[in-house]
Order: sequence, then structure tokens, then C-alpha cells
Amino acid sequence: MRIVRARDYQDMSEKAAHMIAEQIRRKPDCVLGLATGSTPEGIYEKLAAWYRAGELDFAQVTTINLDEYRGLDRVNVHSYYHYMQEKLFSRVNIRQDRTFVPDGMERDGLRACREYEGIIASAGGVDLQLLGLGHNGHIGFNEPGTDFESRTHCVELTESTIRANRRFFASGEEVPGQAFTMGIGTIMQAAGIVMAVSGEDKAEILCSAVCGPVTVMVPASVLQLHPNVTVIADEAALKLVETGAYTL
Repeated sequence: MRIVRARDYQDMSEKAAHMIAEQIRRKPDCVLGLATGSTPEGIYEKLAAWYRAGELDFAQVTTINLDEYRGLDRVNVHSYYHYMQEKLFSRVNIRQDRTFVPDGMERDGLRACREYEGIIASAGGVDLQLLGLGHNGHIGFNEPGTDFESRTHCVELTESTIRANRRFFASGEEVPGQAFTMGIGTIMQAAGIVMAVSGEDKAEILCSAVCGPVTVMVPASVLQLHPNVTVIADEAALKLVETGAYTL
């Protein structure tokens, strides 16, 4: 595991975006695994800016998102499909038929998960997977206790995850209690992984994930077993993991 120290959120975003951009330049038809939430917003802003400047071409790129709330359709402003359109897809020259997000409206959960695994396999697997880090150590929506061998599945979100995501919803709106997510086993099959982390509120869980024991109670700790993982975190997030951190 490689740990890269960034000065702040903007520096972290730029460093993570550079890794994704280099993957696209090295392999124009690459498959990117993408994440949502507040952490990747700066990363997508950088990628879109480099596209506008003529420095990046998404024409052959395929993207496969980590997760989607169950019960939200694509036009819902809180869906991750809508998020990706707003933050990245509508701002670059990616082909819409090469962008994949789980179908939150599929009533047959087993079918939805099986078909999503098929999409990943048909794409040839993920070349570079972008991850964030939940306050309880989740990656994707894989909550503590999730089997490390798990494939794409429907998950019951914990109260801490629902509480953390409540800020994205208007007052009175309920955060969905379920989501479809790539499993930990699926994530670990990516050729390369970059996990972006920002803020002092993530310092304790980041330390547990990269320095503590590998345990299902801290899902992100499994990344210690992957041969090609880069953690890019700002100084606040790394305050408990300074040893071995360096700046690119």
C-alpha cells in the first residue's frame, strides 16, 4: 500500500485526478470504477477542467459506478446516476452507453446484482477503482461485517451511514435504507485502487484501515491485502498515520 500525503482537500483532489488522468492517457479504452459523495467532487472538477482544456479524452472510456440507492430512479436528484451526470458525465465527451450505475428501481434485487456483475465481467474488469472512505470504514456501501468475498449485493445501510448521508437530502426527506453496491470481492478484483480521504473526522478510521488489523469490522482494511493500492489523503486525515506518508 502506498500512502500519499496531500496538503489539503484541493491538493488531494488534484493528486487523485492525476492518477485517473494518467490511467486514461496510458490506456484510452480503460475501465474506471467511480465513487460518489462529497470527497470525489473535487476530483471530477479537475478531470472536467482538463477535458475542457483539451488535455484529456474520455471518448473510449468505460465507467462502472460502485453503488446506487435502492428505490431512487435516475431522475431523482439524490440518485447516484444523477450525481454522476451532474458532476462528470455531462461535462466530458464520454459515451453514455459506456457509463454504468446500478439500477435502483429494479425490483428483483438478485437479478440486479447478477446483471451488474455481468456488466463488469463483459467490460473486462476494472483497471482503476476510485474509493472514498466511510466514517465506519465502509468502501462502496459495504458496511462493517461484510464478507470480504462478497460480490455485488443489496445492503441494509447502518444508522451511521444514513446519518452521514442525511446532509445531501432536503429537510424531511428520508435517506433510503438500502443500496446496491459492488461487493468487497468485486472491488478487490480491480487492477489498481486509489482511495481518496479528506478531513480530520476521517483520521481515526483511516488509521484503523491502513495501520490496524485486517478485519471485516473495518471493511477498508482489506485494501492492505491488495497488491496495487494508493491512498491519497490530506494532512488532517493523516494526522494519526504520519509515519511513511510522503508527498508526490
